[in-house]
Amino acid sequence: MTGSALSRRRFLQGSLGLLTLAVTARGLVSVAWADDAPRYGADSMPGGTVDDPLVFVSIATDGTVTIVAHRAEMGTGVRTSLPMVVADEMEARWDRVEVVQAEADEARYGNQNVDGSRSVRHFLMPMRRVGAAARQMLEAAAAARWAVPVAEVRATQHEVLHQPSGRRLGYGELAADAARQPVPTGDALRLKTRAEFRYIGKDQVRLVDLEDIGTGQAIYGMDMRLPGMVYAVVARPPVVGGTLRRLDSRKALALPGVLQVIEIPAFQGAPAFQPLGGVAVVARNTWAAMQGRAALELEWDDGANAGYDSAAYRQALEEASRAPGKVMRDQGDAPGSWAQAAERERFAAEYYVPHLAHASMEPPVATVRIQDGRADVWTSVQNPVAARDAVAARLELQPEKVKVNVLLLGGGFGRKSKPDFVDEAAIVARAMPEGTPVKLVWTREDDIRHDYLHTVSCERLEAVVDRQGQVRSWLHRSAAPTIASLFAEGAKGQQLFESAMSAINMPYRIPNVRVETAEVPAHARIGWFRSVANIPHAFAAQCFIAELAHRTGQDHRQFALDLIGPARRLDPGTLADTWNYTESPERYPYDTGRLRGVIEAACEGAGWGRELPEGHGLGLAFCYSFMSYTASVVEVAVDDEGEVRVLAVDMALDCGPQINPERIRAQMEGGAIMGLGLALASEITFESGRVQQSNFHDYEVLRHSASPRLIRTHLVNDDHDLPPGGVGEPPVPPVAPALCNAIFAATGKRVRSLPVRRVV
Repeated sequence: MTGSALSRRRFLQGSLGLLTLAVTARGLVSVAWADDAPRYGADSMPGGTVDDPLVFVSIATDGTVTIVAHRAEMGTGVRTSLPMVVADEMEARWDRVEVVQAEADEARYGNQNVDGSRSVRHFLMPMRRVGAAARQMLEAAAAARWAVPVAEVRATQHEVLHQPSGRRLGYGELAADAARQPVPTGDALRLKTRAEFRYIGKDQVRLVDLEDIGTGQAIYGMDMRLPGMVYAVVARPPVVGGTLRRLDSRKALALPGVLQVIEIPAFQGAPAFQPLGGVAVVARNTWAAMQGRAALELEWDDGANAGYDSAAYRQALEEASRAPGKVMRDQGDAPGSWAQAAERERFAAEYYVPHLAHASMEPPVATVRIQDGRADVWTSVQNPVAARDAVAARLELQPEKVKVNVLLLGGGFGRKSKPDFVDEAAIVARAMPEGTPVKLVWTREDDIRHDYLHTVSCERLEAVVDRQGQVRSWLHRSAAPTIASLFAEGAKGQQLFESAMSAINMPYRIPNVRVETAEVPAHARIGWFRSVANIPHAFAAQCFIAELAHRTGQDHRQFALDLIGPARRLDPGTLADTWNYTESPERYPYDTGRLRGVIEAACEGAGWGRELPEGHGLGLAFCYSFMSYTASVVEVAVDDEGEVRVLAVDMALDCGPQINPERIRAQMEGGAIMGLGLALASEITFESGRVQQSNFHDYEVLRHSASPRLIRTHLVNDDHDLPPGGVGEPPVPPVAPALCNAIFAATGKRVRSLPVRRVV
């Protein structure tokens, strides 16, 4: 944790029971509360979690309840779901709730980085406690005013009722008195039972931004406007690590509307979140800036990555995957079992997943204004504090002198937690007259060509299957550049957190298991992407299981269930997964019963085993990721020309308690579409160190015409005694392997390399 976040956390814990009254210009009254109960996973996050109604809840004298959304909204519904939890616990009427977005301040709000599917997972209970404390303080205030026992009063739908007499007081009337009440903590805090929930687990709450988004009134980063604003675009080195050799800006500066040309320094050392470097053109509008950029005369020194070529690198990955690598899990004797097995008992296959771009609908954009020793930032960013700290470091300001205003994100998928684009805007703003707002815009081409790409990978799997059809040995070797290369020069080979994603943490009943990673270099910026390493690992492992089932003449579904074995709760550490997504293994064991449950739900929904027309097929895949269990069954039709048409997708999810089912279903449907797009169309390639794709004509996402007519979601095991799992990322990994398994069922042809495009 950062020093400031840690000191705030300790302050809150040391101030257990401290009550503070705050009255704003609107007459808003807030109360503060914190407890020191264990927070699983919180200590691994900067800022941890905060239980503090002074921060999160305000009640106006007119009864309006204002709840702060401290995490950025990029389509997951978090600006609705977490405030909804507070409103439910405090018995606030949703139509009298306003939601406001927090600025960057983890010391005040707790962790704000919207990565890792952690919003509900880590903040469900803190937000419940915030709401419950506020409710009980309102009840205590009413009881004191009426001079009755608090047991006789009850908060219900924005009022406190004295049940014997029928007297009522609204929340606005009680707010000031409630703030002076002792704050309930520990055993005195009374959370609702599940039967008492009004909003949690229901489909009754509309998204707070729904009307504004639907009518075009919502403010995204690209919508930001300020008086006197100027606009900037950047010409960046075409090769990662390249530097500017020569610049002639005379033609650009001669164009109407172009104001200034500013050099941006190249990053030093590992890329991290630093700008790539290059030349910014500032103009009175974006079009003029783009025209000015096109007029620049530039020469680049391409640097060490000038020879990066996708085809050659794939060959290098394949060779690396066939040689012993760094051992990440070693159980029994997989190499010995392979060596001793008869040829007919051995089976090996290799799988390839290319680089992928995030391709958010809204490319990166940031507005920065520097004035009076302060910097104000308006941007669509997943990690507001990382953006604040980058700007503060660049401008040599204290972090408290930088205010990051978080706007709606037009998609993120992990790209917008890396604030290099915000840093670029700060560099340009510093070069302009003081007080000039600078809006720095990435075009679609910039976004595709200069992304933090999802890793390219080659996965090799080897198995020994005995005459009874039992898998006796399993080797999974990954060859892929690591995310660690962002932060450490020369870092090679996947790290524990990457190998733990659907590679080392598989729970199958196989006596001999080895998982290895090849130490291969990175030649591009490798960043996290929706579901991260689960995508290539699950693609390979789930296709391989289907191949083993076919090889042994067994039904894929039954083969998978037998491989998993009976329901049991495994310590992830016994699977060599000591990372466990940073969560407690006691709180989040690997539950094979829940994995079996989603497989059965998806197969039942799809009608597994039914008769299909010729050229049609069903494919299954499953995955455990981000503390949730998912399975997908895809139905395809493949014509005589090899064209693949996806007819239906059945998506099953067990995330434990279902807090906002409508948003869960939306994430599942979006995951199906994204997963199909990655499998059928998306690919980033390199020649001479340069990305070859530039826009949606050559970096394809799933077209409407290619989308399945049916996506059925099956939410299982809504158990509120379980801790919550993630939802945003888990739907994606099973989709591509389920699709490829369906293609085999339809055609008898195996697909081991993505994207599919056409079956040949």
